[in-house]
Amino acid sequence: MFFKKRLLIAASILVWSLGAIAMCQGCSDQSSESLKRHNPTSISMVSPVSQSNSVTAVEIEPMVMEVVDEPVKVKPKVREIRIVYSASAHDVHTLFKEINYSLVLWNEGVREIPRVYITDISSRWQTQSQKMDVKSKKAIFFQFTIPIVLRANELILEDRQKLLALMQHSENLSEEQNQWLTALAMRYKVVVKNEHFQRSKMEKLLSRVDVIPPSLALAQAAEESGWGTSRFAILGNSLFGQWAFSKSAMRPKQQRKELGDYGLARFDTPLDAVNSYMLNLNTHLAYKPLRELRSQMKREQKKVTGKALATTLDKYSERGQAYVDSLHAMMRINHLGEADDAYLWDREIIYLVPIEDMG
Repeated sequence: MFFKKRLLIAASILVWSLGAIAMCQGCSDQSSESLKRHNPTSISMVSPVSQSNSVTAVEIEPMVMEVVDEPVKVKPKVREIRIVYSASAHDVHTLFKEINYSLVLWNEGVREIPRVYITDISSRWQTQSQKMDVKSKKAIFFQFTIPIVLRANELILEDRQKLLALMQHSENLSEEQNQWLTALAMRYKVVVKNEHFQRSKMEKLLSRVDVIPPSLALAQAAEESGWGTSRFAILGNSLFGQWAFSKSAMRPKQQRKELGDYGLARFDTPLDAVNSYMLNLNTHLAYKPLRELRSQMKREQKKVTGKALATTLDKYSERGQAYVDSLHAMMRINHLGEADDAYLWDREIIYLVPIEDMG
């Protein structure tokens, strides 16, 4: 099983590399389509951690930075990527020790986070976390979650920067640029299918294509998934309790008939769950107060914090204000406000792939 999974992942890297060639040829374009944002360009079977559980490659990933009102042109960054297979907690600890990813540095004020992207929530986590003390359990959950939260925000900023650039000359856009704008507006539900995107909706779109404070995402992920141990987190990487009514949705053991045939959304990876959660906050009518407060704070040149935006999320849960109070307590007790200053390091990307069966 282990070697079969390695072969499948290696094949996926080869497919991704073909997309990277096209992306490299268009590097003057600051933003690529979301499906082309992880594209290694070459592969070498090297194993920085262990000859048995690691491969490396090279990835082109656009660099982005947050600017409130102006676009910033940045060159794509070529980064090495490494795929590390984890069959036990020991493998994870070995990797974290190698890259010096620890709470010690965080407590010393270092806010640089390694680009460690976990590809799946292992069923082992549900059992192993029960044997840990609370502090260790929380630390590992946040170590796995904050890199993908920061990455999701990077992808949003990539689109935001391109949008800002197009807004500067919106009267003279090419057909390709108009198509990109329309697709972005559809994704953020500013227009519906087959509707022509009007320039008058530029500001509305800009207010939606914006980042979510990491402290808020971390607090909600911990709250909604039980620190990643819930049945839905294990079965479908569901970190934020998002509902779904599709056939692939994960049904609760006891459905409430008055709510219909609902379930929780299933995701291929934890990063997909974070992307969906952020898009939900940035588009759903129930979270319009969050978007308005975020825009207002940016206009007033105030720092947008998770604590502030959490006050608008009384409709995220049936618990209402009690849910908001719980998020605030989660942020306070775990000092999550510090995460709003975190950023991803400008070095290699590590995909951590849990392997359930090594036989």
